[in-house]
Amino acid sequence: MLNLSPLFFTTLDDQSCLHAELDLTPEKRRQIRCVRADVRDCLRIGIPRVLKSNGYMKDVPKPRFFTQGSWAYKTLNYPAQPPQQADIDDGCYLPMSFVSQTKRPSTAAKVFFAAAEEALKPLVKEKRWKLVTDKPTCIRIIIATDAHIDIPLYAIPDEEFAALTKASMEQYGYDSLTEALNMAERDAWIALPADKVLLAHRESNWISSDPRPVKEWFLGEVEAKGEQFRRVVRYLKAFRDWKWSSGGPASILLMAAAAPLFKKRDRRDDLALLDVVTALPARLREGVNNPVDESESLTARLGHEGVEEAASAFEEFENMLRGAIGADSPSQACICMQREFGPRFPNEPERIKVASVAATIAATPAAAGPSELIGRTKAG
Repeated sequence: MLNLSPLFFTTLDDQSCLHAELDLTPEKRRQIRCVRADVRDCLRIGIPRVLKSNGYMKDVPKPRFFTQGSWAYKTLNYPAQPPQQADIDDGCYLPMSFVSQTKRPSTAAKVFFAAAEEALKPLVKEKRWKLVTDKPTCIRIIIATDAHIDIPLYAIPDEEFAALTKASMEQYGYDSLTEALNMAERDAWIALPADKVLLAHRESNWISSDPRPVKEWFLGEVEAKGEQFRRVVRYLKAFRDWKWSSGGPASILLMAAAAPLFKKRDRRDDLALLDVVTALPARLREGVNNPVDESESLTARLGHEGVEEAASAFEEFENMLRGAIGADSPSQACICMQREFGPRFPNEPERIKVASVAATIAATPAAAGPSELIGRTKAG
């Protein structure tokens, strides 16, 4: 049997591996960090300014921010092919008491979107970015052909807003903010829960949605299972991005589906990945729920045809990976993996090792070992 792990992951700086090829370049990471800082500064100043100029006379709090999604999970991969883009989700929060000053929740959601978009326009124009305002749950700023930042807007209970300190928080159909203020259905804030995080939605006004539990769940899984689990998730995403130029199973679906299937394999990322993809098709067909909300089906988002397409793709992936590990030719193994991952998988057959059956069995611990130490990502 062959040991492909050196081409999946290595700590040697002078050797390439798939894991390293998935990383954003230092320049791209710096660019995104700078964009996030500029956007936050713009919204901190701009949202209160815009709201005050449109009749809000009471003190308008500066919004606070919370980075979520793959950037926060440390599972962000560089795009595999156009039109994919690296993205960062940076939630923008206002306290419930302030947002609730608007008599109707439908008005408040529109006001929040309109104020944020109006505040961002000068910065977007200056930087020659593109402002996208047709996403139902966020504002998107395209900063380059290969990167964008999404800004979902939240209302959060006051005590939680106060807890989101700076250290831990990192035009939809209307010509003006005034018009958005004047357009509203007959609804009331009293009908909304005061103890939940609400996400502004362009079509549904507000929906209950808190990104923090998913982040805590995933970081807890990494803490319990080790960094190898995080790497396997990134390999699954890398396969998806090469298989589907757009669409395919969502990242949270892959994370939730993989978590109970993962088994730690000592220095064998190829076997750890094989364990997951072997069982993944059946798990997808059975249905996968949100790990922090069992009432939400993640596979339902794909639909029956999408689930079957994804399950079939991972079945083919399993066959290819199993065949590569069992192959006699390291060169053929590299060809097989480049078919599944694209050119980011190194074509360096000389670094593939031959592993005995005994060594392969030994790669599976008899009992769960100690977790690898990790540092939790903090929003800035």
